[in-house]
Parts: sequence; C-alpha cells; structure tokens
Amino acid sequence: MKNFLSTLAIALLFSCQNNAQVNNKQQAVIDADPIEVPLENGKAKAYFASGCFWCVEAVFESVNGVDESISGYAGGHTKNPTYESNSYGRIKDHAEAVEIIYDPKVVSFKTLVDVYFASQNPTQVNGQGPDKGYQYRSIIFYQNDTQKKIIEEKKAALAKELNATIAAEVYPFQKFWVGEDYHQNYERLHPNQGYIRSVSVPRLNRFKAKMPEVLKNNH
Repeated sequence: MKNFLSTLAIALLFSCQNNAQVNNKQQAVIDADPIEVPLENGKAKAYFASGCFWCVEAVFESVNGVDESISGYAGGHTKNPTYESNSYGRIKDHAEAVEIIYDPKVVSFKTLVDVYFASQNPTQVNGQGPDKGYQYRSIIFYQNDTQKKIIEEKKAALAKELNATIAAEVYPFQKFWVGEDYHQNYERLHPNQGYIRSVSVPRLNRFKAKMPEVLKNNH
C-alpha cells in the first residue's frame, strides 16, 4: 500500500508539473507583445477563432472586401500543430482559427469584428454550437493598440447589450499556422456533408440575416 501511495504521489507531482508547464507556456502567449502583419499588395490580414474553422471560414468569405479566408491554428504555444494533435483539447494550446485576407479600403477591421460577433453565440464558453472544447474557444487577435481598443470597446458594448459575459478572449497575435489542405474551403467543396448541412450552413444563414448590408453581391 505504501509503495502504491508513493507511486501515486510521484505521478501526481509530475502531472502537476506538466500542467504548470503547459499553463506557463500558454500564459506567455497571452502576455506577449503583438506582432503586426504588414500590408501585402494593399491587403491586410486579421485573425479570429470561433468554433469550427469550417464555419468561420465560410462566414467571412461571404463578406464584401474579404478576398480569402484560410483555416488553421493560432493562440497556442506548440510549433507546427496538426488537426490530430490539436483536436482533442486535452491541453491548453491552439484554437481552430482563420486568417482573413481583406481590402481595408472596402471593409474595416472594425466591421470584421462586428461580423465575428454577429456570426456566433457570444456567450458560449469553449465552443460554438455542438463543437465543445478548448480548441473551439472564441478568440479575437489584435496586432496593435488600435485594434485592441476596438475589440475591447465592442466586447464591452455587447456585454452591456446582452447583460451577459462575453466569452471571446482577446489575444495578441503571434503566429498563424495554416491548416491541412483538406480543411480549406471545406463548406464550399462539401455542401452535402452532414455537418455542413446541419451546422455550418444554418450558422452562415443566421449571420446573413443579421448583416445583409456587408455581403458580397453573389451572396
């Protein structure tokens, strides 16, 4: 019995140390200085996490001024994350995220934040709809103080409007890891897939009904 208790104590000690190490790594991401992505051919980039990236990608690609939405991972500390390594949410690490490439002359970062909140349940913690887990948490990434102020002001206004706590975290942008090829444009390429029909398309349609003024003409 003593040997068992000693083994258990050692196991718990290492477990606590590992959790502390992971938490410290994640806290370093949250406390880091933001990295600003320069314009490329007049186009800017923004980063958001809000549940399954298939859903979020489709929402932003419906917005006028958005050239492309790329699915991937951000907000964590592991290098070269993969869908398999990130999909169980066992450790506090990356979230499924999207990189939005947009024309700031057509659509502002401020409007993209409005799109973000209008396309989700802003009070759901660690997930959206049926997708639950740390990897599905809501995060808005800022690249400078101006963006951070926009996010915080809109988050505060929404909290007041709903009289509720807004789940979205606010992180300094560090790095976006592009997801696997088979995740890109998933909703458009797989319109009859069960999840797309039952979750992704209804979420997109709810957003369109809320903000029709920002949609592309073909949407």
